[in-house]
Amino acid sequence: MLKVKNLGVKYGGIHALRGISLDVPVGKIVTLIGANGAGKSSTLRAIAGLVKASSGSVTWKEKHLLGLMPETILDRGIALCPEGRRIFPHLTVLENLRLGGYNKRDDEVDAGIERAFKLFPRLRERDWQKGGTLSGGEQQMLAVGRALMSDPELVMFDEPSMGLAPILVEEVFDIIRHINHEGKTVLLVEQNAFAALRIADYAYVLEVGEITIQGKGSDLLTDERVVKAYLGG
Repeated sequence: MLKVKNLGVKYGGIHALRGISLDVPVGKIVTLIGANGAGKSSTLRAIAGLVKASSGSVTWKEKHLLGLMPETILDRGIALCPEGRRIFPHLTVLENLRLGGYNKRDDEVDAGIERAFKLFPRLRERDWQKGGTLSGGEQQMLAVGRALMSDPELVMFDEPSMGLAPILVEEVFDIIRHINHEGKTVLLVEQNAFAALRIADYAYVLEVGEITIQGKGSDLLTDERVVKAYLGG
């Protein structure tokens, strides 16, 4: 479904990505793990059209994405749930969700809101509440719900467990699994390597802008290099 080939990203003279290649097959969960500054978020932002690639290609259903505007990429079926949630704090839960479906018809927006409330009953209870007054876990639910409002085929999650209590981390990964089981393809960036590898069909390890290890998620859970560097072994 998604093919990234020799993708490079620069910020001034700094190489954030040094020609990485990866595939995201239909219906699978693919994860990118690595330390801070490895280039994980830059990968997602380049795919989403939020940063300019310096080299390489990104194809989605065999059509090129690089150079397209973010809203065009969203229209083609790719949504990003960003790092840090990035909800609109002064807007209500309902208003945040409606903005996530800005490119949809009114009836599609209403259906999307109902799906979000079914997935996250707590959001239904707080539909009137300002996003900035929600708890961290509730804000993450809202960010996920907003990303799903465009009914994407591919959902990209950038550090969804960041700043959450352990019990909420487990809930977030259960939700990602549920979304995948409902037919969404998932590309997941995550520092919690153990949680990410447990649910991933395939995984890539990024180090200083380069992919150094790849394989099935279950295999990387027992890979000595990954265990030593990322799993505390």
